[in-house]
Amino acid sequence: MKSHSLTRLAPALLLLLALWFILCRQLSGEWSANDQYSYGWFVPIFVLYLFWLRWETREEFRNADCGLRISKQQRALVIGAVVLALLILFPVRLFEVANPDWRPLGWVHAFAVIAITFVVIYLARGWAWVKHFSFPILFFLVAVPWISPIEEPIVQGLMRTVAAAATEAITLCGVPAQLEGNLIRVSTGLVGVNEACSGVRSLQTSLMIGLLFGELKRLSIGRRFALVFGALAIAVVANFARAFFLVWVAAHQGVSAVERWHDFAGYTIVGVVFGGSLLLAAALGKGGRRKAEGGIRPPTSDPPEDRFAVANLRPPTALPFILHPSSFILSLAWLLAVEIGVEGWYRAHERNLIPRSAWSVRAPENANGFRELKIDEAVRSTLRFDTGREVVWKTSDADAAGSSATNYLFFFRWNPGSSSVVRARAHRPDICLPSTGWKQIADHGMRTYLARDGIALPARHISFRKESGNAVVHTFFCLQEDKVHREEARPDLQMTGGAQPDWSLKARARMVRRGVRNLGQQVLEFALLNTRPIDDQAAEARFAALVREMVISESRK
Repeated sequence: MKSHSLTRLAPALLLLLALWFILCRQLSGEWSANDQYSYGWFVPIFVLYLFWLRWETREEFRNADCGLRISKQQRALVIGAVVLALLILFPVRLFEVANPDWRPLGWVHAFAVIAITFVVIYLARGWAWVKHFSFPILFFLVAVPWISPIEEPIVQGLMRTVAAAATEAITLCGVPAQLEGNLIRVSTGLVGVNEACSGVRSLQTSLMIGLLFGELKRLSIGRRFALVFGALAIAVVANFARAFFLVWVAAHQGVSAVERWHDFAGYTIVGVVFGGSLLLAAALGKGGRRKAEGGIRPPTSDPPEDRFAVANLRPPTALPFILHPSSFILSLAWLLAVEIGVEGWYRAHERNLIPRSAWSVRAPENANGFRELKIDEAVRSTLRFDTGREVVWKTSDADAAGSSATNYLFFFRWNPGSSSVVRARAHRPDICLPSTGWKQIADHGMRTYLARDGIALPARHISFRKESGNAVVHTFFCLQEDKVHREEARPDLQMTGGAQPDWSLKARARMVRRGVRNLGQQVLEFALLNTRPIDDQAAEARFAALVREMVISESRK
């Protein structure tokens, strides 16, 4: 009988394994690219461990709901829920491939998988088991990235509060400091709020830690809420201390010293949140472990003779599932059909693609005044690139005595499937510079620049003038996809007219209809700021020389 039960159980377990594997694989892109959610890699392990702990206490109500018949209406409701969740996965997967970084899809996908998991558990042992195992399953949601309309106001609001408090505190300690928008000014220069307060991203980590320790200590619901709020409070206080420390370092050692302590302070926050939450959980656990909430147990209010009679009505050898194993086999077949169909849809639109020359950028590290710049946290959050670099160096103008130029170089790379193709279009001179006080004065259009090994780079040249002065900066923007259609027109690669990236549902659906997904892309940006204005031809000549010197071919699978 045991082997027969396992035979019926195996298709359901395979279905759940496939569902959770696909979900984790989809979310892993965000876990890898976004430090804010890097803890997501550990969440599946925590889920399995918490599930195992709950599994250890299942003996207390092994026969609860087992063998009870359900009505036709309940059966139809259960089957309908599974069918609906499975059907939803098809459009979700279609959109995820073209928009892997669109966060609402992650929530829809996660809820569909969780719903199917609950139904399988219900079919196995009833509502008692669903309630008992609900926390480990729902705990996975802490690994799903928050949607931006919720995340940004909370994180940005806390960041501004922490920055303002740190500015006031360090001023009281005798260090003059002034908060200027997103900057904290001290005597040695400006400290970016993102640099001093990016540790607010530990907010999500503290939420995960609070929920985890609450379950491990089997605290009551009220104590779990207290633990979570306590963990969040510890994170906010730790971030205040971190911001205060980094501004203090900037004031006494220079702004350049902030980068040396930046990561150390961030890791310290995680340690403080972990240790503080552990101590708080231990303190809350001393009040007595939760007795009824550690696992949902069968009701005991009935008289002993009634419980004995009900127990006798429950066949101890009832088969584990109401539905036949073939139902789960069909569900597995549907999942396979979804993955094959989605892949086939995009491949059908990629049959005529041709690969572009693979290249990278070698920065002039020996140039005068060369230094690496830390990419702003807001830029990282928007672009979500796989690799990125921002450097600056100085050059002198041999044609004009005393004239020098500051050169800024940006290079971003998105690997295939890591994000939407729209991301690469979000960091452009015609988008970023006007918001920082620069006015566009000329768009010189596209021109192809030749590098070594026959590599051709199409780049758009746009010049800007500072609104508060006469300074002129010449910018060059090059966007290249790894593969393109041989004959299909791609005006979006030229970025004409300062068009903003379109994040709307309509635009995302259009990419799905056209079968457009990220097959790999990269961006090269160059900005030339002279102490004395130079003409357009001279700026283009300098960029052409830079392309010949710094753009190198590379092998790429």
